Amino acid sequence: MKYVDDFRNPATATEYVRAITSLSTKRWTIMEVCGGQTHAIVRNGIDRQLTDTVILLHGPGCPVCVTPTDLIDKAIELASRENVIFCSFGDMLRVPGHEQDLLSVKAKGAEIRTLYSPLDCLEIAQHNPDKQVVFFAIGFETTAPVNASVVYQAHQKGLHNFSILCAQVLIPPAIAAILESPECRVQALLAPGHVCSVTGCGEYEQLATRYRLPIIITGFEPVDILQGIYMAVAQLEHEQARLENQYTRAVRSEGNKEARYLMSRVFHVVDRTWRGLGVIPSSGLALRDEFTEFDAEKRFELTSRQVEDNSQCISGLILQGIKKPCDCPAFGGDCTPERPLGATMVSSEGACAAYFRYHGSGNLTR
Repeated sequence: MKYVDDFRNPATATEYVRAITSLSTKRWTIMEVCGGQTHAIVRNGIDRQLTDTVILLHGPGCPVCVTPTDLIDKAIELASRENVIFCSFGDMLRVPGHEQDLLSVKAKGAEIRTLYSPLDCLEIAQHNPDKQVVFFAIGFETTAPVNASVVYQAHQKGLHNFSILCAQVLIPPAIAAILESPECRVQALLAPGHVCSVTGCGEYEQLATRYRLPIIITGFEPVDILQGIYMAVAQLEHEQARLENQYTRAVRSEGNKEARYLMSRVFHVVDRTWRGLGVIPSSGLALRDEFTEFDAEKRFELTSRQVEDNSQCISGLILQGIKKPCDCPAFGGDCTPERPLGATMVSSEGACAAYFRYHGSGNLTR
């Protein structure tokens, strides 16, 4: 625990705040691309401490938040079927679909089970051979290996009553889409440490070179984030643009080779729709032909339809770093965690949820 506590040390955090302030000759704009980092920044008051030195924007780093309404509606349709046991992580249940959410469907009697691990689905499928078990497989590169493992094991066991509703997305193409937007203000990026622990550093090194901006692979504790910001500002001040790895205790250049192999064995890259960002080429994963029988969309012949998000919700602009939660007229009024208009207020990693819970805290060590 002492090792972790070193990255939560208030004195060290304060030293980094002073160092960043002393180093900066102008106000720089930096985006973090991880919902866990967003919550750590707001919870610990880092944005408040650096308000005169750094503008911190919040990117599409929450997998729940970027899952499009169309897929939520498909999840609701599946969960509503009599012969289906629908399995999901808990924070997906209150994400608004077009007309309702999964929690409302559960309240009406649908058999929806919240899980801590998708591996539990295999046991559920084995114990309920007369039911179709569907898992809502969301996430970035961090969850893809586990979800791939579940499908692979189901294939080996011959579990013909199991399938996944796949919403796996990839971070680098989304970063590229944001950086290519004419509204982009990002001058440096804090890359998600947990994602890079799986994928390695290669794609982020390419992004830094292609878009000529600093990218710092960063951890999740207050000192991690402040050190990452310091490294980004140091590059900006010296007009440099390269990849650096702050999170060396978890991230290796090659990533996790076994996890990457399992992902590529079960999934292939496809275009994917992101909530608020639209279709991003080569930004998602889908099951390979060998495993297509485990694709719930094909098994249940689900069709897509164009769905408009709530017009009051500006989560799309928040996910792109164009707006912040407090810029939304509905924030804290018509939109709260109890009555969310959009996914960014629902998820435990959503920017709006972070602002609602922690905004106003200037305590760096809280």
